[in-house]
Amino acid sequence: MKRKLVMIGNGMAGVSFVEQLLKLNPHRYEVTIIGAEPHPNYNRIMLSSVLAGDASMQDIILNDWDWYRDNDITLHYGQTAGSIDTAKQVVTTDKGIEVAYDELVLATGSLPFMLPLPGADKEGVIAFRDIKDCEAMIDASKKYRKAVVIGGGLLGLEAARGLVNLKMDVSVVHIFDCLMERQLDPTASKLLQAELEGQGMNFLLEKQSESIIGKKRVAGLKFKDGTHVDADLIVMAVGIKPNVQLAKDCGIEVNRGIVVNDYMQTNIPNIYAVGECAEHRGIAYGLVAPLYEQGAILAKKLAGVESEGYQGSVVSTKLKVSGVNVFSAGRFTDEPGTQALRIQDGLEGVYKKVVFEKGKVVGAVLFGDTSDSSRLFSVIRSGEDFSGREKEVLFGPSGGGKPASTEDLVAAMSGDEIVCGCNGVTKETITEAIMEKGCVSVAEIKACTKASGGCGGCKPLVEAILTATLGADNVAAVKEGICGCTALSRDEVVDAITRMRLTTTKEVMHVLEWHNPEGCSKCRPALNYYLGMAFPEEHEDELESRFVNERNHANIQKDGTFSVVPRIYGGVTTPEDLKKIAVVAEKYHVPLVKITGGQRIDLLGVKKEDLPGMWKDLDMPSGYAYGKALRTVKTCVGSTFCRFGTQDSIKMGIDMEKKFERLNTPHKVKLAVSGCPRNCAEATIKDLGVVAIDGGWELYIAGNGGTKVRAADLLVKVKTEEEVLEWTGAYLQYYRETANFGERTSEWAQRIGLDTIKQELSAKEDRDSYNSRIDKTLDLMKDPWLQIIENEELRKAFDALTAPANPEAAATEETSS
Repeated sequence: MKRKLVMIGNGMAGVSFVEQLLKLNPHRYEVTIIGAEPHPNYNRIMLSSVLAGDASMQDIILNDWDWYRDNDITLHYGQTAGSIDTAKQVVTTDKGIEVAYDELVLATGSLPFMLPLPGADKEGVIAFRDIKDCEAMIDASKKYRKAVVIGGGLLGLEAARGLVNLKMDVSVVHIFDCLMERQLDPTASKLLQAELEGQGMNFLLEKQSESIIGKKRVAGLKFKDGTHVDADLIVMAVGIKPNVQLAKDCGIEVNRGIVVNDYMQTNIPNIYAVGECAEHRGIAYGLVAPLYEQGAILAKKLAGVESEGYQGSVVSTKLKVSGVNVFSAGRFTDEPGTQALRIQDGLEGVYKKVVFEKGKVVGAVLFGDTSDSSRLFSVIRSGEDFSGREKEVLFGPSGGGKPASTEDLVAAMSGDEIVCGCNGVTKETITEAIMEKGCVSVAEIKACTKASGGCGGCKPLVEAILTATLGADNVAAVKEGICGCTALSRDEVVDAITRMRLTTTKEVMHVLEWHNPEGCSKCRPALNYYLGMAFPEEHEDELESRFVNERNHANIQKDGTFSVVPRIYGGVTTPEDLKKIAVVAEKYHVPLVKITGGQRIDLLGVKKEDLPGMWKDLDMPSGYAYGKALRTVKTCVGSTFCRFGTQDSIKMGIDMEKKFERLNTPHKVKLAVSGCPRNCAEATIKDLGVVAIDGGWELYIAGNGGTKVRAADLLVKVKTEEEVLEWTGAYLQYYRETANFGERTSEWAQRIGLDTIKQELSAKEDRDSYNSRIDKTLDLMKDPWLQIIENEELRKAFDALTAPANPEAAATEETSS
């Protein structure tokens, strides 16, 4: 019979251990995991990306619900282990479930350290540790303006980055005079500070917090020097502490963390600890790579595979804050007996420092250019002696060329060395994917192993392993396809669709010999779009290939409910429609009615089964706030009422929205029309913005007001409203026909170049051709809400029995608006 293995904790370190155990001895244990959060295992490192809007919850999931089922793992999620009976070998959860074990692994992680300040219990004071904290910050950014982050370390700057992207005024409070003092030397720290200040962060250094001001909700932070800073939100990111109380309560030896030996064993038989909760040789590690190394040793121990045990780790940190690359590893400070080699390029914003002790590299700091990070970390770990040739580490053997390449160092790496710190992927795992599973590109390795699927910083090392394994000629001949299911590029796929007149995603995947015959969540929606773009009349839209929001024609929210945004052309409505919306909101008990930034009314908290009825009662078209399509055309008052208005921006905006509504596009598209150069409609940060001038209009393109802010470029000046529509239609169709699926206009325009766009649209006959094709597509578009109301079969998908049991089960691909 299988032995019973129970693990308390469903985080990155613990689940990585289980993954490795299943590879080594998949049939030895019956595995049960107890997890406190109502989610499958997700990448905590990527929380800042969720906060910044660069990723959704689904994007950072490492092991989905299917993985637990496919591996026969019982997951008790949303509950905690309340007690351990070490004599009877039974764990009891807070919900009363008793789980017997033969082997028990504690992977309880850590807890955020909250400063015991007076007022710390006020509303608006939070930590930054899990997805709930991200959601709290996102919610706060919608209502409040000023945020204070206490802590200028790695975690604090990640939180600050996300809050800046959420358009909050952010001040970072730090007790020391340098940021990230545990990872950077003073020079790199000051460079980082200057860069972040230029991006909008404010820093209050050498400040000691005294108390939190406010009544029920936080209003500010007071310092011991008598000064204070206003705040609507305070995020404490001052550190973590191992979560050891459960272990302590049952007699397991605890110091700072749960004390373990080289095989991760505690002082109680059959109980082990791994991850941030564990303390090995006096050290409790807080970075993910050492925790994966611990998991590998524990997996071998429980699988019956001999190993030398865990010997401790050399830690490294790689960080990217708002485009700033930073890396540090080992002992990078100037200490007695050490020497440092430094390079600083003020023009390029690059700083490099390598620290030597007795000829060996013991530490490094990189700022601005971290391309050498993997190679330097390998040198630190190898212990190679560079006595008399220290400069080779940065300058190469000649003293002025390149140092030994990353590829040359790959051969010296052991198989169990972590290559991808975000996902805990070793060199051996990558090599197996290449040799045994036929992976021949970085994209295929990522799809197979998750390596380079997090921050992407390990991609050069993955490429080097690929090159060393297959040979440069083979790798050079391989290109990355639109996803890991194919080596074909976007242009090759679209060309094949049009040339062979392929009409369904299944047909495309079969004819073009997809590696995965079912495709994936990345290529299926893309193929569905390309087919509809190429053959708007012949192609039948495939709902099963759409993202969850588009399948339901509403935005799914974190609690599993939906939001409804009716079409309000140009942001202009009537008293009659306002009354109608209010009556419907009351009828369906809508908990929140929100005016959006795009001048629309959002009804939030709607049950799935209520959607068709609400759409029917509203008797208004869908606002497409959920789709990769034209969202809104924002307008200002213009010459209709404003004393500064030079043109009728309201009419122009309404005409544009009525013409292009429901248009499917590679990504969401937002338009705006401003009635004068004062630009009250923020037209110059839209996918396409129109600004009225004396005697005409200016058209701006490829702007973005989201997480990657980009000012729009001037495309053309025209005189008439007809010309505005003509250029807009041609521009949108050119984008539809040449952009990658999922590519915003800002990214697309930078990739192909503004001059290329201007040249392509300069001739009247070319614009007419593009408009002819876009008009054909628009003539075929129908309002999806009305289609569902009128079609009984379509309405069945919204019956109460089909509503999602939880948002995780529903949000299989995309949940962002």
